[in-house]
Formats: sequence, structure tokens, C-alpha cells
Amino acid sequence: MTTKIRIVLADDQRLVRAGFRSILEDEDDFEVVGEAGDGAEALAACRAQRPDVVLLDIRMPGVDGLQAARDIAADARLNDVRVVILTTFDLDDYVYGALRAGATGFLLKDTEPEELVHAIRVAARGDALISPSVTRRLIAEFAGRVRAPEPGPRLNALTDREREVMRLVAAGLANDEIAARLVLSPATVKTHVSRIMTKLDVRDRSQLVVLAYESGMVTPGWLAG
Repeated sequence: MTTKIRIVLADDQRLVRAGFRSILEDEDDFEVVGEAGDGAEALAACRAQRPDVVLLDIRMPGVDGLQAARDIAADARLNDVRVVILTTFDLDDYVYGALRAGATGFLLKDTEPEELVHAIRVAARGDALISPSVTRRLIAEFAGRVRAPEPGPRLNALTDREREVMRLVAAGLANDEIAARLVLSPATVKTHVSRIMTKLDVRDRSQLVVLAYESGMVTPGWLAG
């Protein structure tokens, strides 16, 4: 029997939640285990249900999605919960802040149903960035003008190979693609990525991407060049 991906939906509009629920519950491997109308309710639902993924609207009354993403990322009991931000804006300072706060990625609310379904599966696996072309554009747009804490000596703890892997993660490559590029096995790449996240104390690949841009390890378009 296939293990179901457990999902919490957080949006202040009940009709929007109903629409997402209808799409998701058509999938045999999805289970919507909770709904929330604001960030505080989303955090409570995550603590109660321990979902695999929470779809979190960025703009909600009271506690908004950005603060909820921070709260979820800060709760050690929710380390395995992947936050996917929902927004009507494809370039939004709040979304960038959410990625820095620990969100796995973001989706536009007008995303096609099949893309939403695929994104949730990807987020649940934790092995690729959501909507990489759009998310990288957003990171490139804001990383150069949002002042962030200096990463400090943490990056110095990485080996040359780990730096190489991290740069390819920042370019949006999945483990199989990195393995092919570096002539490594996917299992070895997965081990490298896990060690990098441990050394840098980040939740997932999205935070690695943000850190890579903010530290100057990569710049927009470097892989294409």
C-alpha cells in the first residue's frame, strides 16, 4: 500500500481551500489532513497533524504566511514539514523572505492542477526546488539587494567537492543531474547534499540556494555561461 502524502491547506478564503482540496483529493497518494484560515491556525494544524507538506498562502489576516513559515521552520518538531508558499505575485519580497525563513519554494495560485500535484510530490521528497526557473529568478532578483547576515565560517567547513555540489544545487539541478555532471552515483550526491545541509544548518535545498546566492558562491546565469 502506497504511503500517502499528508497535506495541510492554509488560505483565508474558504473557496480557494475547497478548490485545492478538490484537486488534491483526486490523487490516490494525497491526503488533506487539515485546513487553516490564517498563519496561527496553520502552525497549530502542522503541530497537530505533522503533515508532509503545508500549502501556505502568503497574505492572510492576523499571522501571515511569512510569519507562519518562520514559526514552522523554528519548531524542531516540524523539521520534516515542507512549506510551499502560495502567492498571486511571481516576484514578491515576501516570497523571498519566506524562502529565507525555510520554505521549500513557492507556487502561483493560477498554477495548473498537474503542476500543483507534481510540486507537492517534489516538495514531499525534499530533493528538488519547486518551480526552479521562477524561483531562481526571484532569488536572483532579490539576493543582490536584500542585505543578509554574513554566512561567516560555515562555508569554510565545506570541502571542494561539497562546494561544487552546492553550486549545482543552486543552479536548480536534481540529484540525478548533478550525478551525471560530476560522474558520481546519485546516492553519493545525496550524501553530499545531506552533509552540506548539516554543516550549514539549513532545512532543505531552497535554503542552500538562497545561501549560495547571498554568499556570492553563485551568480545568476553562471551555469549557462
